[in-house]
Amino acid sequence: MPCSSRNLFPVPDEETRQLQNKSRWELIKQTLTRRISSTQELQNAILKYCASTAKKWDFTALHLYCTKVLEPAAAEHLFGSLLPKLVQLALRASELCTKPIPLLKRGSSHSISMSQEQVACLLANAFFCTFPRRSSRRSEYGNYPDINFFRLFEGSSSRKIEKLKTLMCYFKSVTEQKPTGLVTFTRKSLDNLPDWECCETLLTKLYIASEGTIEDDGYGMLQVDFANQFVGGGVTSSGLVQEEIRFLINPELIVSRLFTEALDHDECLIITGTQQYSKYTGYAQTYKFGGSHQDTTPRDDWQRRCTEIVAIDAMPFKNYLEQFHPEGLERELNKAYCGFDRSGEHRDNLSAVATGNWGCGVFGGDARLKALLQMLAAAEAGRDVAYFTFGDSQLMTDVHAMHSFLTRRRVTVGELYDLLVQYHGDVCEGCSGRRPDVSLYCFIYRQLGSSPPTQ
Repeated sequence: MPCSSRNLFPVPDEETRQLQNKSRWELIKQTLTRRISSTQELQNAILKYCASTAKKWDFTALHLYCTKVLEPAAAEHLFGSLLPKLVQLALRASELCTKPIPLLKRGSSHSISMSQEQVACLLANAFFCTFPRRSSRRSEYGNYPDINFFRLFEGSSSRKIEKLKTLMCYFKSVTEQKPTGLVTFTRKSLDNLPDWECCETLLTKLYIASEGTIEDDGYGMLQVDFANQFVGGGVTSSGLVQEEIRFLINPELIVSRLFTEALDHDECLIITGTQQYSKYTGYAQTYKFGGSHQDTTPRDDWQRRCTEIVAIDAMPFKNYLEQFHPEGLERELNKAYCGFDRSGEHRDNLSAVATGNWGCGVFGGDARLKALLQMLAAAEAGRDVAYFTFGDSQLMTDVHAMHSFLTRRRVTVGELYDLLVQYHGDVCEGCSGRRPDVSLYCFIYRQLGSSPPTQ
């Protein structure tokens, strides 16, 4: 923590010239409480208490945002009102966070609950880059994501500008009106995984659409974050796909990066209670901040927003055929099942899973395979599925037809898993690196004695 008594830095004594350890928190407070009226002054302030790690830091994006994007009146409000309030919020860390925050370490199941005000304070500190030993992967926190925002400030891409617009919308909201709810972060590790080939469960219901989004149309459902092993992915740097966008519009998710170690193959992170503060349009290069959002999601008895998000990281596949290997199939099934399963809860009370093309795109996953794997995991966990194909109408048609076919035939989870393994042995192993001539869905139809539906 920035306010820890152990957050020290060496300073030469004026008389003896020997190094003495001083409180970095005191330096942070002295530096940030001085008037800051420009990005250059903000840069100088941050570099003063980050001198040992910030030699190559670049503040171009922050400078462009303040001088080229903001209108003069908005820039004046930023430095005259918003930034001083953000400083006050950040410097309340010792008051709001009176104990060290536990780490959600690999291999253990554990939960952390904190107030939205505590989260806002921690994110204000992330903005000012005050977290010690978190700006280098060579530190003892090398297996944790970045939390300080210094990578967000560098470069001149329009993506960074849109990210800054989105996050400043959040900071404006929480400094003008104190948030009053709670957020819970749960790291979950599974000890007992299904024996997939022996599962006799039938597939559950499927809703699939080419339009709509997980966050808007998955209201009341378990919403999937297509996560990186380091949760949040490139949200504080240059990444801007599904996970990063969700972390931007629900910025309270970002604080999980402070204490969540990289996820292992049988682990997930469940976040309950975050609030959406912004709207957006586009995706990746076309992403645009769409203005502030008023979140009307009701709260539970703990005063958490009834929004449950699960971060599950898919395997990256450089070789297309690797994902059809039984080891790859089992890994992805176990990961999805870990995220979807709620052992101890009655299945009639479980919401549907709102998901989509998990692990596709840059991760190289086949969307039709990933849809089946998620349906298998959801069925074994006792959940229905709402699947959004993000504009891909052909994928919607193919997956819906396959689900309807398998449901009519009463194909079990174990039987479908066996068909996936057979596809690898009968088709993929003979491909010598090239893509199979027979698609997965055609293979399944034929093995079950049917012809693929006509397009």
